[in-house]
Amino acid sequence: MNYDMTPMYAMHNALRREVEHLAKATARMGDDPRRVLAAAVGWELFKKALHVHHTTEDDALWPPMREALASRPGDLALLEAMEAEHAAIDPIIEAVDKGTDPIGDLADALATALNVHLEHEEREALPLIDATVTPEQWQNFGRLHGSRIGPDAPRLFPWILDGVDEKTAAVLLAPLPEPVRGAFESEWRPAYEALTRWPAC
Repeated sequence: MNYDMTPMYAMHNALRREVEHLAKATARMGDDPRRVLAAAVGWELFKKALHVHHTTEDDALWPPMREALASRPGDLALLEAMEAEHAAIDPIIEAVDKGTDPIGDLADALATALNVHLEHEEREALPLIDATVTPEQWQNFGRLHGSRIGPDAPRLFPWILDGVDEKTAAVLLAPLPEPVRGAFESEWRPAYEALTRWPAC
């Protein structure tokens, strides 16, 4: 179908960027890193974005693909791997919040699990999405993803666009109504840029 995967890559790259910040932040924290991390806007935004992205894939992409690929066990195994990789990341995030293991080890484990998953998805799952998902299903994924961001859009949208090139920014901003694009430029982005997302970063 040749879907434009720019939004997918933008989200993935934003997630990669934030786990790097997490590693730097946890390395510089003092005696109570979880107390500091609990108040870090960057950790909050990362968790929200990751949850929205992964649950929307689980709910709106893999099920219709599984139905379309019912006679292709190799492709079904890839979808199962995507869901398993999503599920493996969640306990690491919970452990960071609960304080069950050293924070540095958990940050490293999260970065490894997330980066391996994103690379796997980009290498194998995105081409399969492009070959399998109907335009209606792709649009439904986008709508559901956007609706789940919902009231967090003023912070998450500039978070996703942080550091992207002009072409990527244009692709992501183009679907927005003009008043929303105006709010992004005049309100959302300046407010986001004023945030201190991570301590000591």
